[in-house]
Amino acid sequence: MALPKRRHSRSRTRKRRTHDRYPTPAWVKCSCGASRLAHNACRACGYYNGRLVLSLPEKKEGKGKAD
Repeated sequence: MALPKRRHSRSRTRKRRTHDRYPTPAWVKCSCGASRLAHNACRACGYYNGRLVLSLPEKKEGKGKAD
C-alpha cells in the first residue's frame, strides 16, 4: 500500500476533515404547531403527512403535589 512521502500539515488535514461530521437534523413545524424531525411522525399529535399514524395515549390530569 502506498504511503505519503511527507507528513500532511495540520491545516491541510483539518481542511480535509471539515466535512467529516454528522449533518444537523432538519426540524420542521407540524400542522399542530409543534417542532418535529423531518420525515418523522409528530410526537405531540401523532400525524405524519396529513394522516394519523400514531395512536397516542390520552393524558390524564392527576393531582399535583399540594403544598
